[in-house]
Amino acid sequence: MRRPPVVPLCLGVVALAGAVCALSLGTPYVPPAALPAALGSDGLAGLVVTELRLPRMVLALIAGACLGAAGLVLQEALRNPLAVPEMLGVSSGAALGVAAPLVLALAVPLGLQPFLALAGAALGGLLTLVAAGFGRSPSAVLLTGAAVAASLQAALLVLMVMADQLDLQLIYRYLLGSLSARTWDDVTGLLPWLAAAVPALVLCVPVLGVLRLGDDDARALGVRVERARVAALGIAVVLIAPVVAVCGPVAWVGFLAPHLARRLRPDGGAAGWLVRSAGCGAIVVLCADQPARLALAPVETPVGAWTALVGVPVGVLLLKRGRRPAPVRRPLPPSLPQAPTALAAPVLRKAER
Repeated sequence: MRRPPVVPLCLGVVALAGAVCALSLGTPYVPPAALPAALGSDGLAGLVVTELRLPRMVLALIAGACLGAAGLVLQEALRNPLAVPEMLGVSSGAALGVAAPLVLALAVPLGLQPFLALAGAALGGLLTLVAAGFGRSPSAVLLTGAAVAASLQAALLVLMVMADQLDLQLIYRYLLGSLSARTWDDVTGLLPWLAAAVPALVLCVPVLGVLRLGDDDARALGVRVERARVAALGIAVVLIAPVVAVCGPVAWVGFLAPHLARRLRPDGGAAGWLVRSAGCGAIVVLCADQPARLALAPVETPVGAWTALVGVPVGVLLLKRGRRPAPVRRPLPPSLPQAPTALAAPVLRKAER
């Protein structure tokens, strides 16, 4: 008899519990048993659930899935578990593209904000690649990206100094990442970007699997490594920029979700990790949004503060546990290499002891 898959079942239970909490808890409180009736009701409870809590929950799932998938793409393309959007200038560039028109009092329609975020994220990623030699060295890309991200964050601080008090509060909450007061318009605004990103992700998975072998092996198999890394960064930008335009830079989800995915299935490939990373990212943002709504009620705290507060220590712990020391091999006596394999086996076992 085949045993049921425990890990997907546990993730489904956690996601279901988070969804029930997202729709039930708050003011007014809607009992879980009354949720089906509230979804079809025109009363106060139905309005709160369908127009306020449900779009916020759907947006949290979409944003977390996009950030989790983007984090895995960056880590696999650069072969570095610390390659996250916050360390490559992508998130900071997208936030700068959205915050600059607000401070400079430029009238920008809401429909153009994803394009501004896309331009800022592309600028940050392009600066990183140009300064690092277009991905010739994964470690150089990561170090250069940290410098570019610091420069873009300094530019954001300059904008915050120039802003008035009202704009300063808006920018501050936006830079921490927030799902407050989001509607169905924000959700539908993300759908075209998902329609463009999902096919690109499907095409990118086989290349990510080859890049994990190393640059030399990937070139031997016919992969143009530098172009593949640029393409991976472009896919990550398309995933991250629309989310940042709507929710702000929800921090460290792209760091935590891939590590959770690998921990759940250490022997999985890039395709399995990508699906699990998207699912873990969605669950992380959904669960983090509950204390953001309720911990200091009636005041809401940014969801990005909770994802950073929990995501960084948990991700570091998973990263440390995932590292296994290589077995120490003792040098063999000089006479052993000339001995036949069958005769040398007992001597080898005795030498290892």
